[in-house]
Amino acid sequence: MNRRRLALTLVSTLAMGLAACSKEESSTPAATQTAAAIAPTQAYETVAAEAKGFTVGALMSANPVYVLFDPQCPHCGHLWNAALPLLGKVKFVWVPVAIMSPKSVPQGAALMQAADPVATMSAHEQSILSGQGGMSASSSIPDGVLTAIKANSQLLDRLGADSVPFMVARHARNGQVVTKAGALSTEALSEFLGLGQP
Repeated sequence: MNRRRLALTLVSTLAMGLAACSKEESSTPAATQTAAAIAPTQAYETVAAEAKGFTVGALMSANPVYVLFDPQCPHCGHLWNAALPLLGKVKFVWVPVAIMSPKSVPQGAALMQAADPVATMSAHEQSILSGQGGMSASSSIPDGVLTAIKANSQLLDRLGADSVPFMVARHARNGQVVTKAGALSTEALSEFLGLGQP
């Protein structure tokens, strides 16, 4: 009985660890790496300085959690839903990248420019998770927003990440920079961020 429980725990842990969309799965070629790789110790400062996205949650939080995501990634949708109960405690910056589909750039641009990013992202992710492809978005994208999404995609490469969602954060209890690819449950996300039980 204990072996079965251990096996089930291991399988579910592996499944959560693999709950990410990789560049290899996409039909769009990965962005060309144009700059040097980012050292793990510099990941947080670099992402904080360079990433462009939309902010949700506890806006006064000193150490935001950065989530690099592709709007076409269903695992990113699962992480979005897991993060919602933590918005009262954590400031999240959702950073759109385009590694999966031609829809990724226009949808990322629409999310970045949304007047109500929580409602817009929630509706979009519900559409993705129900297999409907996400929000309709204009292919007419302001140059600055297009440049930001391309730079975000290159940033993902420089971080050495090959899948999304990809999180970069500071652990709340010890201040260490932590990174993680893949979706997590609310409980696992809270623990990963050092918050304890949600």
